[in-house]
Amino acid sequence: MRIAGSIALVLLALTWALPANAEIAISRRDCERLVRHEPAADVTYQPGVDVHGQPVMPADLGGGAQIELPDVIYIPIEVLIQDKFAIPANSVLYDATALVGVVSVRGNQVYFQDQVLADPEIAALEEACRERGEPD
Repeated sequence: MRIAGSIALVLLALTWALPANAEIAISRRDCERLVRHEPAADVTYQPGVDVHGQPVMPADLGGGAQIELPDVIYIPIEVLIQDKFAIPANSVLYDATALVGVVSVRGNQVYFQDQVLADPEIAALEEACRERGEPD
């Protein structure tokens, strides 16, 4: 525990020692790990077209079931009251649940109660990589 405390103090001292306008130094390798690759539109899968742009028959000749996903997916986070308070299975409260919150997925972002679930420091590093133009 003392080592962790000592490391935290050293990091805090280094943070104070850095000038306020210090630039972020991040390697290309780190950027490759941080920034999500987004393929160009001409290389993404296109149904009914082969790699040369020629029309092809779909794999599901019977038509298949097509569902359209919503723009936002909501996932309720619930706690079973029975588990929390050791309520017996034959109790009238057996299926009682308490809503803790709602996770929502919008595109590539995940939110809990409309707050982004992301580390702001990682987001700053990702932005620094995008500004450098890495990776492509």
